[in-house]
Amino acid sequence: MPALRLFGRKWLAASDDLVFPALFEICFRVVWLILIAFVFEHYWEYTLSCVEDGLGVQIYLAGTMVLIILNILLLIALTNQSARGSITETYLRRYVGPILVCKIILIIPEMSLNVFGTVWAFCNVVKCATSQKFSRSVIEALVVFNWVLFALIIFGMAIVFDPLGSTKYRRGRDNNDNNPIESAFHRKVYSLWMRRFRWAFCCLRKDEFGHEAFAQAASLLSALFRGTDLVPSDFMAGCVLLRVRQKRETREMRRIRMLNDDGPRYSTDLARIFATAPAWMTLKNARHYMQFALASYGWPLVCYMHCCSGPYRLIKKSICCACFRSKYRMVVDDNCCLCHFAGVKFMTRLTTEDVIFASFRNHVFELPFCVLADHDTKSIVITIRGSFSFRDIFTDLTADSERFEAPGMPPDSAAHRGMVAGVEQLMKRLRETNVLDRAFTSHPEYSLVLTGHSLGAGVAILLGAKLRSKYPDLRVFAFATPAGLLSREAARYTETYAFTVGVGDDFVMRLGVDSIENLRTMIVETIRACKLPKYRIMLNGFGYAIFGVPSRDLETTFFDVTQIETSGQGDTPEDPPISTITPPTATILSQLIGVRRFAKTRLYTGGRILHIVRRKRTELEKKSNSGGPTFEMRWATPEDFTELQIMPRMFLDHFPDYIFRTMTKILEEQKATSESITSIHEV
Repeated sequence: MPALRLFGRKWLAASDDLVFPALFEICFRVVWLILIAFVFEHYWEYTLSCVEDGLGVQIYLAGTMVLIILNILLLIALTNQSARGSITETYLRRYVGPILVCKIILIIPEMSLNVFGTVWAFCNVVKCATSQKFSRSVIEALVVFNWVLFALIIFGMAIVFDPLGSTKYRRGRDNNDNNPIESAFHRKVYSLWMRRFRWAFCCLRKDEFGHEAFAQAASLLSALFRGTDLVPSDFMAGCVLLRVRQKRETREMRRIRMLNDDGPRYSTDLARIFATAPAWMTLKNARHYMQFALASYGWPLVCYMHCCSGPYRLIKKSICCACFRSKYRMVVDDNCCLCHFAGVKFMTRLTTEDVIFASFRNHVFELPFCVLADHDTKSIVITIRGSFSFRDIFTDLTADSERFEAPGMPPDSAAHRGMVAGVEQLMKRLRETNVLDRAFTSHPEYSLVLTGHSLGAGVAILLGAKLRSKYPDLRVFAFATPAGLLSREAARYTETYAFTVGVGDDFVMRLGVDSIENLRTMIVETIRACKLPKYRIMLNGFGYAIFGVPSRDLETTFFDVTQIETSGQGDTPEDPPISTITPPTATILSQLIGVRRFAKTRLYTGGRILHIVRRKRTELEKKSNSGGPTFEMRWATPEDFTELQIMPRMFLDHFPDYIFRTMTKILEEQKATSESITSIHEV
């Protein structure tokens, strides 16, 4: 940071990105230098006796050795220069550009010699062949290696080529968004993302709302990272640094809370936690309906949860070659053997008659869902699938806020545009099939329950708001609900009918446009504060992933861990401030890096939120090697999930099977504790 300037344009690489590629090439160059030196020693005298082409072979051998030595020297200098200074101290790496130019210029004579080597080794044109198998094998391998290396260089330059690196787009990019240059740059970024989407996801262009989803995703991505002048490796390093920063801040907050006896109170006592909750809002009910949320993913999740026996478990529930038999009217867009349908029956333990309707049609803004009759709880269950395809991802990326109206919903409520569109499509399917009326005609005493995971959870909460006027006893069990779902008052309204369960550091429960914009700002500020070179950060990142963040790195990574100032973010009063670590010397960055270019209304997660975390064992438990409850929980607020955190388990905690196992573990431990207490009383 900033991006490398070379040949009059900007590239998607920085001057400190060349340490590992240069070291990698040095290793190969040294090996080939040793091998070509052996060939030179054994073959040089033979070339003197060649009647034809002996001089050409001598030039090839000597030139190849000289070029390899020059490349090694340049690579050593490049490694030394690229490793200097922190990410923002670009002045210390000012010679990287000239060295890289020299390295690229050497490709021309290298390629010329390699053409001659190819003709000599493979075409039998050069009349100075050798009978030494070792020498011939080395020359052939060296020629092939050089062509592979040239191909990798071309591929690497294509990867780091920035279509927007031209000078005309760089000038004035950090000024006001309304000036002509910035507007032209924004249009260029937008059109670039649109072309990428049309090419990479050409199959989605046939969807009814495919173009609209492309446009919304392109608008979001073009707005988020403008004015940062960061390259992809900077974001990777920034995430590693942010992990260190957040751990240090968490440690400090824990100390403050211990001194003040303040902070969120987690408990392992289920009776105490649910004492103030409605009777239907229990962990047992949540676990029960989580099985239905799992079922909406169909056969892939069954095979994932049962890697070896999954196909065997599905065979017993599937119908072979069902496409050649009489059609199942209640199953739409399943495959030939109705494998998704088999997965639903396996996960829910329901019979075919209990599946009232199952649609596995998946388009942009259209999610698969099932309508099931659950006789154990006397309820009609609508389970909605979460993100599982590229179409679902584009539904997620349509993340702008949109006006949302439903009976009882506060005025001027806003919601996630993609999920609102998903609700409209789902409502349309329910009206066309008249499935709910048929279900309640068959089971008039049953109640309506909606459930889903991730994207399905958000759609379920919004659908519940639409259907609640017709079904006042409606309940929603949502799992890992996304953060950018509803405006604050609307989210507060959903607490009356929706129960949200989140586990640990689930990143989706903190993922929204606001949190991404906050993350962008924090990454830039954290990079400015770091005093380590990028290669050290990357190496530390691998160590953190395996062994965790050591305490010493919390104090030695940044310039001055005591200098923390608060800078505002956003233009609205509800935007929270951000903690900023300020180094002694700061690089000039965009003054508008903290400006919200996309988010107009802050959106929150919906429902009454139960947050479950893994409990840390006490010192007494560690010494006695005794166990205790594995998890603890508390009632959380949507404001607790406004900041995206970089944690080791941020992805695992989102998986639906892990959420299900977590609730199962809590209920099993509670049952074991109750039985042990009962046995003690009997004694």
